[in-house]
Amino acid sequence: MIHLSWKDRETIKKVKCVHTDAEKYLVHNALTTGKIYDVKNETEEFYYIIDNTGKVGGFYKEYFQDA
Repeated sequence: MIHLSWKDRETIKKVKCVHTDAEKYLVHNALTTGKIYDVKNETEEFYYIIDNTGKVGGFYKEYFQDA
């Protein structure tokens, strides 16, 4: 249950949100274009970051670029 401690874990790297134009999902409520986020975990397809709601959320890497 590693996901329970992600918020308190060390930041892996920082990424910058480049867009919130999602085809299927609402991401503009949780992400802000141009804002830099701390990556808490990473998989092949997703970054797990602390989003605008203050919780850890998983988002496709296509919304970000390395900061």
